Amino acid sequence: MQFATGNYPAGASVRICTAMIALFATACSPPPGDDEASETAASQVTAPVTAHTEPAPVVDSNPLRNAYFGETHLHTAYSLDAYIGGARLTPADAYRFAKGEAVEALGQGNRISKPLDFAAVTDHAEYLGEMQSTMVEGTPGHDQELLQQLRALTDENERRQWFLKYVIMNTRGDKPQHPPFYAGPETTKSAWKVTLDAAEQHNDPGRFTALVAFEWSSAPKGANLHRNVIFRGAQVPDLPVSSFEVPREEALWEWLGGLEKQGINVLAIPHNSNASKGLMFADTNSRGEPLDLGYAEQRAHFEPLIEMMQVKGNSEVHRKFWPADEFADFENADSLAKFSERVIEKRNFVRAGVTSGLAWEQKLGANPYKLGFVGGTDSHNGMPGDVEEYDWPGGHGLEDGSPARRQGAEVGGWLEAKDLNPGALTGVWAESNTRDSIWDAMKRRETFATSGTRLRVRFFGGWDFPQDLTGQPDMLQRAYAGGVPMGGDLQPSKQASTPRFVVWAVKDPDGANLDRIQLIKTWVDADGEPHETIHDVVWSEPETRVRGVDGKLPPVGNSVDLGNASYRNTIGAAELSAVWSDPEFDPARHALYYIRVLEIPTPRWSTHDAVKAGLELLDNVPATVQERAWSSPIWYSPAP
Repeated sequence: MQFATGNYPAGASVRICTAMIALFATACSPPPGDDEASETAASQVTAPVTAHTEPAPVVDSNPLRNAYFGETHLHTAYSLDAYIGGARLTPADAYRFAKGEAVEALGQGNRISKPLDFAAVTDHAEYLGEMQSTMVEGTPGHDQELLQQLRALTDENERRQWFLKYVIMNTRGDKPQHPPFYAGPETTKSAWKVTLDAAEQHNDPGRFTALVAFEWSSAPKGANLHRNVIFRGAQVPDLPVSSFEVPREEALWEWLGGLEKQGINVLAIPHNSNASKGLMFADTNSRGEPLDLGYAEQRAHFEPLIEMMQVKGNSEVHRKFWPADEFADFENADSLAKFSERVIEKRNFVRAGVTSGLAWEQKLGANPYKLGFVGGTDSHNGMPGDVEEYDWPGGHGLEDGSPARRQGAEVGGWLEAKDLNPGALTGVWAESNTRDSIWDAMKRRETFATSGTRLRVRFFGGWDFPQDLTGQPDMLQRAYAGGVPMGGDLQPSKQASTPRFVVWAVKDPDGANLDRIQLIKTWVDADGEPHETIHDVVWSEPETRVRGVDGKLPPVGNSVDLGNASYRNTIGAAELSAVWSDPEFDPARHALYYIRVLEIPTPRWSTHDAVKAGLELLDNVPATVQERAWSSPIWYSPAP
C-alpha cells in the first residue's frame, strides 16, 4: 500500500525527540582516501541511471532573464528525523504545497500564500530505505519488531530512548552505518523512486519546476558538513549516495565526478556553515593536509553555491565578529553554541569564507570558496517555502509546533526554539521556468538569497557603465552586453581605472518597502590578509536621510505597532537603483563585491506569535526584523 497523507498506522504521529537532529550532527567518519570508502564511492558511480526521454515542451524564454523564487532544502516523512517529529507529508505532497495546494500537517490545514516557481525535496539519503520500510506495507522490513515499536511509540521518553539506542549510538564511531532495521539497498531504491516519481509528476515546464535532489548528511565529530545535491534533469543514478558509503566531501565530489562522466549534470550546495565547527572553510582537507590546487578546482566545480540562511540561523555574519557592520545582528542563532560542543567562530561565516577564498586563489591560482548565494528553509514539516513571519508554524513538527514551544522549548541537538526563524528563499535569474534553465542559473551563480521576502535584486559589474544607466529603458541589455551579472568574473581592463556596479532592487509586491542597498567589498592584500568595507550605495528618503559625521546613515525609522504586530509602508521606497564606482579600487588585488538589500522594520515571527496567542513578548530576541536579500558576488582577479 502506498503511503500517503493521513494513511499511516495508529499511534504513528510522534513528537521529535530531544536528540533528533543530533543524528546528523554527531557522527564520526573516516577521512576520504580510505581505500574502502574510495572503492565504495567508485562502485556507486557505475550504477545504472534512470532517464526519462519524453521531449521537452516548448516554453517562453526571456533572454534578459526572469526572477524565479524557490526552495532548495526541504524534508518530508522520508527523512527519519522529520518522521519522528510527526511529519507525514510525502514528496508529492510537498510539491503540491509548493504549487499552492492545501495540505494537512500536524493536525491542521496549511497553504502557502504565494506558490513557488520551483522546489527541490532534499530528504536525507542516509535513511531513505529505513523510511520506506517504516511507512509502506509490503516493503521488506516493514513488519520487523523495531519498526513496529517505532510506529507504536507514543511516550516522549520512550521515543527518545529508542532513537538514542537504535540510531544515535549506531552512527557514532569511526564508521557510521545503517541501523539494524535497514532492510537493504532495494528499500533505498524504492524510496528514491518515490522521490523521482513525485518530481516527474509535478514538474510542469513553464509553470513549475520540480528539481530532483537529496541531502548528503556528513557530520564528522558533530560538525555540520551537509550538502544538498541537485540534478539538472531527470537523468539520475538509481541510488543516491549517503555519508555511510561516502563519508567526507572529497569522496562526494569523486562520486559526482563519476556521474558527470555518464553525462549527468549535478551540483552540491553546502549549508549551515554556522554550525560547521570551522570545517566548512578550513585551511586543510579532511586528512589535515593543506589545500592544494586540485582540491580548490574540484570544490569550485561541484559546489558553486552556499546556503546563506535557513531556519537554524543566518550564516552571512555575526555581530560578535563584525561589530562595525550595523546589520550583523540578524538571526544570529547564538544558542547553536549550547549544543554538540559547537563554538560561534568567525571562520564559520560566509563572508569570512568567501574572503578566504580570495587568499587561496592568490596562493594556488584557484578559489575553493567561490560561492554564490542561495537560501532554504530546511523545514522538516514537508512544506517548502513556508516562510511568512505572520503565520509561521515552526519547522520541526511538534518540537516547535506551537507558540508556547517556540518561546521556551529546544530543537533537540541544535538550538533554542526562540532562535529559529522561518527560513529563506532562493532567487534565480533564468531564461525560463524549466529544470535546465534554473539549474544553469545556479551553476553560473546568477542567484540571490532572501530571508523569505520576494524582493528582486539585480547586480552587474563593468568598466564603462554610464552614471544614468539605471534610468534607461535598455538598462538590462546594456548591462549584460557591457558587464557581468551577479556570480560572474569581472576581467581586468586596460582602458578603465575603476569598475562600476549597477545595483537595483524592487520590493516584494506584498511586502515591506526598502530601506537601502549596501555594497559589501572584501579583498586581500599582498600577504593574503583580509579586508572589507561596507558602502551604503542608495537609500530611501535621501532628502531627509543624510550621512552623519561618522559616515553612517540615520535609521530608516520604524512603523511597527507591537500591540497588534503590524507595520505601515509609510516609510521606505518601492524601488532603489544606482551606478556605483569603487573609490579605493586596486587593480593588483583580488576582490569580491556583493550587495545586501534591506527592507524597513517589520514584526518578527515571535511578535506575531505573542500577539495571536496572548503571550508576553520575549525580551531576549528582537521584536522586529529587517528582512533582506543578498546577491551572489562578482569577483575580480588581477591580470597574471
